[in-house]
Amino acid sequence: MKKELKCHIGIGPKVEGVALVADDNFSARYDLDRIKGLFSRPQHQLFGKSYKDVILVLNTAKGGVATAWMLYEMTSRKIAPKAILFNKANTILAQGAALAEMAMVDRFEDGDVTKLIKTGDHLIVCPDDGKVVFC
Repeated sequence: MKKELKCHIGIGPKVEGVALVADDNFSARYDLDRIKGLFSRPQHQLFGKSYKDVILVLNTAKGGVATAWMLYEMTSRKIAPKAILFNKANTILAQGAALAEMAMVDRFEDGDVTKLIKTGDHLIVCPDDGKVVFC
């Protein structure tokens, strides 16, 4: 039987991919080079890593409206993560994910998602069902 994590019902389509994990927060405005598709803030745990086509697993979202519209901008240019998993997302970022049609889930029943998932884990994110399945 495949391992599965339960979470709050999320936003966006069902997606499959490889996890990129950090016990850090997320701001599309301050943490990313959205042209190159890299984490660009030197203090971020994922500095220098590509976020393109991965499932990001992070602590929480920071920032507001700018980060939300940047998710849409990133998906429109096809330099975006497949999904973002948070311990806790904010409502503005949830709105941005909805606009971008990006998968996003949060509030995991089993605890800190940045400890439950490891970089390189192959996952299926099912926002409508409120679950993440390990492949």
